[in-house]
This record gives sequence, C-alpha cells and structure tokens, in this order.
Amino acid sequence: MGWHTYATFLTFATVVVLIPGPDFAVVTANTVSGGRRRGMWSATGVATSNAIQGGAAVAGLGALIVRAQPVFQTIKWVGALYLVYLGIQALRSAARGRYAPPAHTGAEAANGWRQGFLSNITNPKVLMFYLAILPQFLTPDAGPPLLPALAMTHAVLSLTYLLTLSTMLHRARRILERRPVRRALDGITGIAMLTFGARLAADQA
Repeated sequence: MGWHTYATFLTFATVVVLIPGPDFAVVTANTVSGGRRRGMWSATGVATSNAIQGGAAVAGLGALIVRAQPVFQTIKWVGALYLVYLGIQALRSAARGRYAPPAHTGAEAANGWRQGFLSNITNPKVLMFYLAILPQFLTPDAGPPLLPALAMTHAVLSLTYLLTLSTMLHRARRILERRPVRRALDGITGIAMLTFGARLAADQA
C-alpha cells in the first residue's frame, strides 16, 4: 500500500474519530466529574478497547463473533444497557446538583479507565468498523503487518483526540465547575448516553 492509500485511510479514520459518539460522552462526563486525570484514564480505556477489538478483527476472531449472533446480540445489549446506566447516573447527578471536589485517587483513575473501556468494548459498531472498513484499504501486494498497522492507527488517533478533548475541558474548568454549568453538562451527557444506548439497542446489524 502506497502513502496515498494510507493518507486516504488516515483521513477517513480521523473523520470517524471526530464524530461525537459514546466515547466522546463518556470521556466528557469523566473529565467534568473527576478532572483531567480521570478523563485521560477514561480516554486510555477507550483506546485499550480499540486496540483489543482491532486485534480481534485482524486475528479473525471479530468475524467469528459477528457470525455467532447470540454472542453478538449479547454484546450489543450489554453495551446498550451500560450506556443507559451511565446516562441515568448523569441525569441523577444533574437533578441532585451536589458536587464534591474531584478526588485524585487511584480508585478514581481506575473508574475512569473502566468506564471508557466498557463503553467501547461492548459497542459492536467498533468491531464492525474494523471488519468492514480495514479490508477495503488492502492491496494485492500488501504485507501481513498492514492490517494491524491500520487498526493501531485508528486506536492511536482515537486516543490522541480523546486526550486532547480531556485537556481542553480541563482548561475550561473554571467555567465547567460552576454549579449551573455542571448540571447542564450532566443533563446533556446523560441524554446523549441514553440516546446512544437506545440507538444501539435498536440497531438491527
């Protein structure tokens, strides 16, 4: 594969990463509620899942999961329910309107990573992306390392974007820490997560 084809994939993957979705909502919620450290760990959790799902697709496991409809449907429903759970938690936080200062502890970092990882690993659309899109950029003369390289490129792009998002939100913390703003953000992210969960549950793929 030449540099032109790789640049085409890079452009396409960048556009996909920039489209707001569950990962955007989860990292935003974690940064606003727990500060930059928790937000960055949440972004790392998303990227870890991307790397695992990309690796599964490259190894052929992804195709097996998609073909095994009971497994695929279970992953889809677990993902939908988890997003709904996070959405309800955010809406409850908005309704209460009581916010303690962020606790910069190992447990908070672990919670951020776990939420980012779980929200992504239970989203079958990520796996479908790797299975459907990556092969389109392969050429007859492509070497064996190409497919994993494309998968890791997407994971790195996602991590870079989400880390940047967390940093930008942290820089705006003086505004975001105001109680009315926090409540509004919790409400918006809660509704967004409920919407993403409902769409995932309704998806017939």
